[in-house]
Amino acid sequence: MKNTIPDDIIQQAYEGKVTKKNALRLLEVAPLQLFNLADKLRKQAVGDDVTYVVNRNINFTDRCIGNCGFCAFRNQENYLLEKSDILKKTKEAIDLGATEVCIQGGLLEDANLEFYQNILSSIKENYPDIHVHAYSPMEIFHLANKNRLSIESTIKRLKNSGLETMPGTAAEILSDRVREIICPGKLNTLQWENVITTAHRLGIATTATMMYGHVETKEERIDHILKIREIQQKTSGFSEFVLLPFMPYNNPIGEKMIQEGKYATGGMEDLQFYALSRILLHTHIPNIQASWVKLGKKLAQVALACGANDVGGTLMEEKISSSAGAKNGENMEVSEIKWLIHTAGRKPVQRNTLYETIEAGK
Repeated sequence: MKNTIPDDIIQQAYEGKVTKKNALRLLEVAPLQLFNLADKLRKQAVGDDVTYVVNRNINFTDRCIGNCGFCAFRNQENYLLEKSDILKKTKEAIDLGATEVCIQGGLLEDANLEFYQNILSSIKENYPDIHVHAYSPMEIFHLANKNRLSIESTIKRLKNSGLETMPGTAAEILSDRVREIICPGKLNTLQWENVITTAHRLGIATTATMMYGHVETKEERIDHILKIREIQQKTSGFSEFVLLPFMPYNNPIGEKMIQEGKYATGGMEDLQFYALSRILLHTHIPNIQASWVKLGKKLAQVALACGANDVGGTLMEEKISSSAGAKNGENMEVSEIKWLIHTAGRKPVQRNTLYETIEAGK
């Protein structure tokens, strides 16, 4: 393992031009050297502020006709929330200071676009100030197919009903080889990119995610990050990049891995890819989010020294990761988030969904 990073790669990093070949070389460098470079780039990009959002996840249904091998959430309780339930959860979130509700669900067999529109419009009619962050690219793709509409028309109708931003989930790993193994019924890489770029073109910002640590290679992870960079260079529509370590429990992909003595990723590997994401996306996407639900609170705090600058949201409830064995809770109070950031030596800043400052910490 090399103790230093070559000067030419450091120069590429500051210019936002690190290649795949050099990204692979960075994984051979002593981890602390990698973390140090990522931390310097983080400081240059966003300073010492660490952001968080007060939000609530609302998973409106677990009914799903999908066949993703990594999912432990699908059809567990066979529930579908009524509109009144969604409004009640939204009101509870607002009363607790939330500025965002994040709405996602399984793929309903009889997915009617009007049903999805009504969720959005009812929230905006009753609570116009709450930001609605909703519907993954897979949900959009499924809705378009079921309602015999184009992706563009589907997104336009949802936007007119109150959709403001979208989660960039369903990306998993943007490799069709991987997707054929872990989610053969899901939209492919090109289709995911089409939904995302269409949303960006229509003025809807999205997040970008990577769920890693299952059947993909490290090269495929790097290809994924570089694909995100390529899209961002074209659209400037990504607000953040979120790494999601795979949870191997209660799902077929994970069970097979555990039988083979594999348990997804170790903490050091997670931190290496947080750092590498910062390095590859420098000058392109300023915000790298450390998911405390996936990493745990303490490792998420360490990630703040490895390139991350955001700890995500309060969530208030989180069903998908917890179903897959995440044991870090479904809610974190604002006071604890601030404490976590302070004790990492950083300044907590409450943001909205688009990374605009709501309240700067002390």
